[in-house]
Amino acid sequence: MFPHSPGVYRYYDAEGNVIYVGKAKDLHKRVAQYFVPEERLTRKTAIMVSKIADAQYSVVDSEADALLLENNLIKQYKPRYNILLKDSKTYPWICVSADAFPKVFLTRKVVKNGSRYFGPYSSVTHARNLVEFFHQVYPLRTCNQKITSESMLRHRQRPCLNFHIGKCRGCCVGGISVEEYGRNIEEIVRLLKGGGREMIQHYRQLMLEASENMDFELAGMYKDKMQSLEKHYSKSVIMNSSLSDEDVFSLVFEPGEAFGNFMRIRGGAVVQSLNLGFKLNIEEEQEAVLSMFIGEVSEKFGQLSKEVIVPFLPDVEFEGVEFRMPVRGDKLALLELSMKNAKEMRFNALKQREHTDPDTFRTMVLESLKKQLGMPVLPVHMECFDNSNIQGTNPVSSCVVFRDGVPSKKDYRHFKVKTVVGANDYATMKEVVNRRYSRMLSENPDDLPQLIVIDGGKGQLGMAYEALSELGIIDKVTLIALAEKMEEVYRVGDPYPLFLDRNSQALKLLQHIRDEAHRFGITFHRKLRSKTQVQSALSGIKGVGPKTEQRLLMHFGSVKRIAEANLEDVEALIGPRLAAVVKAHLSNNLG
Repeated sequence: MFPHSPGVYRYYDAEGNVIYVGKAKDLHKRVAQYFVPEERLTRKTAIMVSKIADAQYSVVDSEADALLLENNLIKQYKPRYNILLKDSKTYPWICVSADAFPKVFLTRKVVKNGSRYFGPYSSVTHARNLVEFFHQVYPLRTCNQKITSESMLRHRQRPCLNFHIGKCRGCCVGGISVEEYGRNIEEIVRLLKGGGREMIQHYRQLMLEASENMDFELAGMYKDKMQSLEKHYSKSVIMNSSLSDEDVFSLVFEPGEAFGNFMRIRGGAVVQSLNLGFKLNIEEEQEAVLSMFIGEVSEKFGQLSKEVIVPFLPDVEFEGVEFRMPVRGDKLALLELSMKNAKEMRFNALKQREHTDPDTFRTMVLESLKKQLGMPVLPVHMECFDNSNIQGTNPVSSCVVFRDGVPSKKDYRHFKVKTVVGANDYATMKEVVNRRYSRMLSENPDDLPQLIVIDGGKGQLGMAYEALSELGIIDKVTLIALAEKMEEVYRVGDPYPLFLDRNSQALKLLQHIRDEAHRFGITFHRKLRSKTQVQSALSGIKGVGPKTEQRLLMHFGSVKRIAEANLEDVEALIGPRLAAVVKAHLSNNLG
């Protein structure tokens, strides 16, 4: 029996392996949610529950402690069905060493020797640029000499090249005091803590004071530092400098995974940013994924800000942290910027997977489409219809077929419209949908598509619905229409269109099948139109059959050239009597 207390539970399989670790505010209630009738569970969760052979728990004092313990146990056991971080990089830190004359350098190892560490930084380039900036503005030492007051008195060290070119003040030979060097280090520490705006104002004030005291050399030095800082921070993402210190989290989801972005705002500028990916092995609540993300960031980057901006509330309360879901203003702009970074990470990850693992990528896109359209099954077989005509002439329709997310060109079909007179797009759609699936029901009823896409709006969708209802298969398929103007999706019985994310792979798949149907239909329509134009010029001539027509066109290239040719040339090809008839007919009809 599990207690009604906060804690962490662990599920084991028959071999004794940990397959899932979870946290709960109330262990008894949370664990009971898994052991219900199978139809009330999602597919992946039901599979996981079927493998549980044993369960254990650990009681803690609070939800935050449960989150921390859960995070540690997941990293220790790497359970098969847990949310797993897809990022295993070691991030760089900026170290200020614990020396009389501290060094400032980049490292990936944190050693507890009194040194101060700032970071970690998700971008090595950004961290390296910061260190280079500090060495440009401040005369910092780079040597590995152990410098003490005794060694300086003995003058045992010889100054290196940096001293002679002005990049170092010569700590090893007493060229700068410990106090003055320490002031430079403290300024660097303030900058690393996000005090860039503050330091710019500080240098501006010192510059004005030195100028008033007629110490123009000192004023020039402060001016150079101020301008260097302004130039450096102009490359950062600058928000409203009146904003308080903030942490920002955002998440975007795809089937089976999530992509998150974290930004730390100090002094109105983004001083840290991190992208993380999460693999969701079973269906997890978005709030739980956000809690894990926040817990992971607080472990990597230290204590959270007092105010944290989020798109929705996590399922765990963090002590001393107030969560905000902004709806307007600068804080909403911060959240949108973070969301843009998360979407960019998702786009790059999916693009890379499209090339490295196309089968998995396509399955993921189909899962996303299924979820967004609310389909009961995966749309592994999709068909799309499009109509083509010019003012009612040569009306045709096309049907293209996608299987497993890719075109199946051998299954494409053209339709010449038979029963509709004139440019009636709605009636044409009903006819071709009826013809397509009445034949399929008679020849191969097991090959019905899971998803039928209509190129058009509500009118075309309604006529396709009527055709499928008359055939009795409307409950066996999902029917939608994709309108080209706003890329809105119309569903049967829903008065409002569905707008999919413009950058989502699901919408791009729908656009691909729609564009393919349009291309296939237009190509067939042009072919028929060209054939009709040729037939109207030659086929009506008495005595000219298909073979004679073909011989004339193969020789002269076009009807126009036949009309312009000398009579003798035409006679040489088809004889004098028929040549005279053809020339007379073309002369009368082509002017």
